[in-house]
Amino acid sequence: MASRHQDPGRIAARSPSSAPTGPARIESGIPRLDFILKGGFFEGGTYTLYGPPGAGKTIVANQLCFNHIAMTGRHCVYLTVLAESHGKMLRHLGSLSFFDATVVGRQLKYIAGYQTLKNEGLEGLLALIRTTLMQEKPSIFVIDGLESIEQAAGPRAQAKEFLNQLQASTALTGTTTLLCAVEQPEQSRRDENAMVDGVIELSDQMIGPRAVRELTVHKFRGCGYLRGRHEVEITSQGMQIHPRTEIQFDQPPQQATEQRQRMAFGIPELDRMMNGGVLSGSTLALLGAPGSGKTTLGLSFLVEGARHGQKGIYFGFYEPPPRLLERVGAMGIPLRRYVEDGLIELIWQPPLEHYMDSLAESLLEKVRSEQHGRRRLFIDGVQGFNAAAVYEDRMPRFLSALTNQLRTWDVTTVMSEEQPLFGTQVELPNPELAHVVETVILLRYVELKSQLHRLLSIMKMRESVYDTSIREFTMNEHGVEVSGSFESAEAILSGFPRTRGGPP
Repeated sequence: MASRHQDPGRIAARSPSSAPTGPARIESGIPRLDFILKGGFFEGGTYTLYGPPGAGKTIVANQLCFNHIAMTGRHCVYLTVLAESHGKMLRHLGSLSFFDATVVGRQLKYIAGYQTLKNEGLEGLLALIRTTLMQEKPSIFVIDGLESIEQAAGPRAQAKEFLNQLQASTALTGTTTLLCAVEQPEQSRRDENAMVDGVIELSDQMIGPRAVRELTVHKFRGCGYLRGRHEVEITSQGMQIHPRTEIQFDQPPQQATEQRQRMAFGIPELDRMMNGGVLSGSTLALLGAPGSGKTTLGLSFLVEGARHGQKGIYFGFYEPPPRLLERVGAMGIPLRRYVEDGLIELIWQPPLEHYMDSLAESLLEKVRSEQHGRRRLFIDGVQGFNAAAVYEDRMPRFLSALTNQLRTWDVTTVMSEEQPLFGTQVELPNPELAHVVETVILLRYVELKSQLHRLLSIMKMRESVYDTSIREFTMNEHGVEVSGSFESAEAILSGFPRTRGGPP
């Protein structure tokens, strides 16, 4: 069983190494930032990182330095033009996993420039910078407090002249420079942004009741980059960036490479209705009201695959694994056996405040790590992604990108989608789901003479013939049983029933 926070290994639809060759790159080592930049910063470039207080600028700049030293063994310099002491900053950084006290003062030098700027002005600060560059020869040079320099410069022309001379000095040593600044109105930093090689914004805003951090690359000379807003988390590992799923996987291959086969549910009558099962590498949606049998059918699909040696993953949001194992065990479904054998893995996302792209990454990284043989996936509750979405209008593109990537890896996926408990219409909280899946199965309750009956019907199945009849099904200690004919369903429906969770 797995938890949400796993190794933040990088997953990418297009590797940064596939980008055209050019100037040498400086990798940040920050998960997925290099993917957004398609390889990292350019050696010798000058970049601005700005945002409001608390957005994570200081963490990103320090994480870049510590990671660079760990990866290359080269030197970095961190110059602050702020009143905050280095000791206080380092105490705050000490709890983060990238922090390495052994390199501080040796490979990573912290220099205070506040008093120099205050007493000697811009010329004095430039002299300090030139001396530092010549003596330390850093690979990365961070200046934290660009807004203090802009304020000291006064007229814009002086600020532009400072940047010109700074870039001339760093060009001589081939130093990559990162300028950190507190967010300012766009107009006041227009000239500075035009002069640097790249502009990155960190934002921190309230969207409804949620506090949301995001990263946006506004400019990056030398190559393309992933545009738009990307989710950001600050954890004990430092800055974690989650590129939008729909832009990571916007160019999937045309088709899977393996010959397709039928993937059965292990429920004889249902498999017969589906002409042997769902086609491998496709996606199926189970629609139904709470308690209609979606989870049980999805787990039956995984267990049937495990019987044939196929790996399966359960990715759910609402039911913890111990309760899941107990419930289906009482129905005679041997889920526990295959979990213990390692053929089925249960991944539960507790009902916390998630990020949608972070959830997709953890799922896709797990699926990618199991790339051998036929694989099955059951996503129990598409609404879990919807609840994690900051921008609901992203759902159609997100679901399309997610399902396309799973098809690319030849994963056969079952997704459950919950309908209202009471109602006479089939209502989809995510209508786009019906368009991105090949097969749709509808589960519903019908009430007749004070008894609830469950009915099942296949509403859609691309690339295959299928039985369109409505069937009654039951769930008991023997598992799931689907009626061998439509007669029992017809008898129920002909009694003028009242419906719950679907149409009559």
